[in-house]
Amino acid sequence: MDRRLFLKDSVAGAVALALSSGSAAAAVSRKGSAEGEFSKAAPDAGSFDVVVCGGGPSGFIAAIAAARMGAKVALVERYGFLGGMATMGYVAPISEFAFGGERVIGGIPWEFVGRLEELGGAFVEWPKGNVDFDIELYKLCAQRMVLEAGVSVFMHSSLIGCEMEGGKIVSAVIQNKNGLESLAGRVFIDATGDGDLAHLCGVPMQESGDLQPSSFCFVLSGVDTDSDLLTRYMYHSGRKGSSECKPVREKLLALKAAGVPVPDFGGPWFNSVMHRGSVAVNITRSAADSTDNRNFTAAECRLREDIFTFTSLLRQHFPEFADCYVSSCAPQAGIRESRRIVGVHTVTAEEYVAGEHYPDSISRGAHQIDMHSSKGSGQVLIKLQQAAYVPYRAMVAPGFPNLIVAGRCISADRKALASLRVQASCMGLGQAAGVAAVHSLKEGRPVQDIDTDALVREVRRLGAFV
Repeated sequence: MDRRLFLKDSVAGAVALALSSGSAAAAVSRKGSAEGEFSKAAPDAGSFDVVVCGGGPSGFIAAIAAARMGAKVALVERYGFLGGMATMGYVAPISEFAFGGERVIGGIPWEFVGRLEELGGAFVEWPKGNVDFDIELYKLCAQRMVLEAGVSVFMHSSLIGCEMEGGKIVSAVIQNKNGLESLAGRVFIDATGDGDLAHLCGVPMQESGDLQPSSFCFVLSGVDTDSDLLTRYMYHSGRKGSSECKPVREKLLALKAAGVPVPDFGGPWFNSVMHRGSVAVNITRSAADSTDNRNFTAAECRLREDIFTFTSLLRQHFPEFADCYVSSCAPQAGIRESRRIVGVHTVTAEEYVAGEHYPDSISRGAHQIDMHSSKGSGQVLIKLQQAAYVPYRAMVAPGFPNLIVAGRCISADRKALASLRVQASCMGLGQAAGVAAVHSLKEGRPVQDIDTDALVREVRRLGAFV
C-alpha cells in the first residue's frame, strides 16, 4: 500500500526546510523520500485504538465514551486544559439540555453536569436545561473524568498532519515541546470544531458564504450582580432572568445612533460564572475566519480593543457596572461557524426544525436556530417545533473508512448548524462518536458500514434520548 503524508501548508514548508538543514527534532538520514524523512523526524508516541483530535465538549466526551467501552484512547488538545469553547472561549451557559422542560440530552454529558454540580461548579436552569458553570471547575471536572477513564492525554499539542494508506488514516502528526510526534490509530475522531483533521485528509467541505461572526468573551468583576438589572436580565443560578439584556442593548444602539463610536455588538448577554460580583460577557462581534491565521489574528486584535471599549461604556452609562473591571479575557475568541464536511447525509434546516426522526438518530438538538449577522447587530431566530434529531450519517464522509466527525463541523446546512453548534448538542454528538468508533473496531467494518441499530441501542443504554 502507498502511504502518503498530508501536512498543513504552512507546516509542510517548514518541515522541508528543517529536514534539508538537518534541524529536525531527530537526526535524519538524507536518503529516501521527503515523507520517509518526515516520519523519522516524527517518532511514534504510541499506538491507539481511537485517536480523538480536540478536547472540547465533543472531544472529551467522545474520549470518555470510547475508553469506557474498553478502547485504548488518545486525546489531543492544543491548549493545556479541556473544555473547548466553554473554557477557552468563555461561552456560557452550556446550552441546552432540555426542550419544553424535558431533558433530551443524556448519558455521559449529563453525568458531567452532575459531577460539576457536586463540585459546586454548575447550576442547571429550567426549563431549557441551560447550565451556569465555573470555568476553572469545568476544566477540573473534565480532566478528572477523562483521566479516570484511562485516556492518554496529549495537551499543548497541535495537530499538523496525518499519514494515510489506502484511503485510511494511519496516524495523526502532532507538534509539542517534545518536537514532532506521530500517534498511530485505528479509528480517528475529528472534534477540532474547525474540521482540521478532515480537511487535512481531503474530506470535501460545504460552501459557507458569509460566516457567522466571532465573539471575544470576557469576565467582568466588580459588578453589582444583586441589582435589578442583573437579576432580571441574566442567567444567574435560578433567577428567572432573560439572557439578552435589553436595557443595555437599547442604550448602546441609541448611543451609536447619536454618533458615539460603539463597535458592532450582539446581545449583550451577561452570564453567571457562579461567583457573586462577576459575570461572563458576550457582546463583541466581528466577521472572522478561524481557518485563516492572518484573518483570525486581525479579528482577535479588533475584538480585544472592543472588550475594553465596551467595558468603558458600561462603566459610564450603567451604575451596576460603575466599579467593574476586566478580570479575565478568554484565551481565544469564540467561533460560531467554520468548516462543515459533506457527509453521507446533510441535515437540513427543514428536517431539523420539523423534528424529523431517522433510523440512525444518535443525538438531539434543543436550541433554537440562532443566526448572527456577520456585520451590525442583527440576529435571526427560528424556534424549533420540537427537539430535533441528528443522524449518525451526518458524522461520516463517503470514502473515509476510519474517520468520524463530531461537533460543529458535522454535515449540516448553515441554518441547522446554527442550532447544533451549542455545547450540549456537541456533547451528545461526541458521545455517539466515541461509541461508533468502538463499534467499528469490534465489527471490523468501515465507520460508514457499522450496525447503526446496535449503535442506537448502545447510546440509549448510556442515557441518550434518541
